[in-house]
Amino acid sequence: MGRERDRFRDRGDAGRRLGERLSTYRHAPDTVVLGLPRGGVPVAAEIAKTLDLPLDVLIVRKLGVPGYEEVAFGAIASGGTTVLNTDVIRSAGVDDATIERVTADQTLVLQRRETIYRGDRPPLEVADRTVIVVDDGTATGATMRVAVDALRSAQPARIVVAVGVAPPDTVRRLRSTADEVVAILTPRNFMAVGAWYDDFAQTTDEEVVALLTGGG
Repeated sequence: MGRERDRFRDRGDAGRRLGERLSTYRHAPDTVVLGLPRGGVPVAAEIAKTLDLPLDVLIVRKLGVPGYEEVAFGAIASGGTTVLNTDVIRSAGVDDATIERVTADQTLVLQRRETIYRGDRPPLEVADRTVIVVDDGTATGATMRVAVDALRSAQPARIVVAVGVAPPDTVRRLRSTADEVVAILTPRNFMAVGAWYDDFAQTTDEEVVALLTGGG
């Protein structure tokens, strides 16, 4: 981690460097940038600014198996998309009533977050568009893979995953899901996302709202 360029000063720095790597998408028609809240939004905002593209937020909620919530049998995301993993549903014995209950509970949480972040603004249209999905970094890629799966059901033309830092094996797994993956740092000795940022202060809801409304 020694050299300066082997680290990020902050999330804005990560976004600017990702923007440079994604320069082929500058002014690209039918292309949007979506940040995963909260930490991915400052990174996405810099990418959108660099590439002169529209910015929005993509909220993802896992649908966890009751009693084993870390095991996801599906997910929901902004725009009303739902993805179900039939293999997990079958192996965990999740019945239809449980699917409906958990989905309803998580939909309420997602809607509350949508209201906080977006207000009454509708989500950006992603069908038949190139979508750049952004996070500050990822250890396992689990949330990003859920985000990509959810986006697929909305039928975008292309999904590009952009992250500041991720381990090499995670990048490989994401490449099997997304059409393109861009990561600035891919350290083998990963440790944690925050280990690669000088400033990794928690992003607040207020900061997310300001960035999405052009006030950040």
